[in-house]
Amino acid sequence: MPAAHHPTRRLTVPLALAVPALLAACSPDPPTDPAPPPTAAPRPAGPDAARDELAAVAAAAQDRHLVARYTLRVDGAADRLIVFTSANDGSWRVDVPGGALGGTADITLAATADGLFQCGLPSATRPEPATCVRLGERDDTLPRRLDPRVQHPFTDWLDVLTDRRAPLSVSPAMAPAEATGDCYSVETTAASINPPLDVGIYCFDADGTSTAVRAAFGTLTLAAPPEPAPDTVHLPGPVVEGEPLGMEAPPVDPSTSADTDPTDPDLYAGTP
Repeated sequence: MPAAHHPTRRLTVPLALAVPALLAACSPDPPTDPAPPPTAAPRPAGPDAARDELAAVAAAAQDRHLVARYTLRVDGAADRLIVFTSANDGSWRVDVPGGALGGTADITLAATADGLFQCGLPSATRPEPATCVRLGERDDTLPRRLDPRVQHPFTDWLDVLTDRRAPLSVSPAMAPAEATGDCYSVETTAASINPPLDVGIYCFDADGTSTAVRAAFGTLTLAAPPEPAPDTVHLPGPVVEGEPLGMEAPPVDPSTSADTDPTDPDLYAGTP
């Protein structure tokens, strides 16, 4: 006996094929434009990520040889232009206007194979030619009375930033005004009479160029693109025997004070 026909069974397959097509027709159109790429690479995450990143760019800075000019801003003083030179042979030099005698004398600090030197430069208050005094070996620590401090972010403080044993706390930070690069807030985590560096903000480009530093001595900001490094640095004058220029302003000579100004007509009142 032939099997009975079931009309509803013949509708099952066509209906099964039609439903997905109907659902696809009713679904919203897929987006045609992909999401725009991020404008900057994300900063690393994790408790030690910023510390690792800073150590890496500070290591690049140690290998970076250049001539770089920085604007130094200090509250209550006019801006000054600091010039730092890191030569290809590892010697370095920093020219510091107003770097001694209470801001009245211009100096150069330089470290070469022959040692560490301070040079007094000609200026309005010190018109004599440039001369240099040897302070010690190239890696010696400057006593505070001779230390303008602006050279440290480019020299020995880089050793601290790359040392994972140094007691530092590092976190991402906003860049100071007119600064570029990635910036890091650095604090010391151990109490010390002589901390290894100044707490503050340190900024670097990816190639290791220091672009800004905000520390106790003021704010340094890269003022122009760096220039190629020389093979070595040269002292601006001959090395002589003598005393280096200190940071403190020289004592006021009473004979040149306002009370005894030789041009004051009151000094000569009653003089025949």
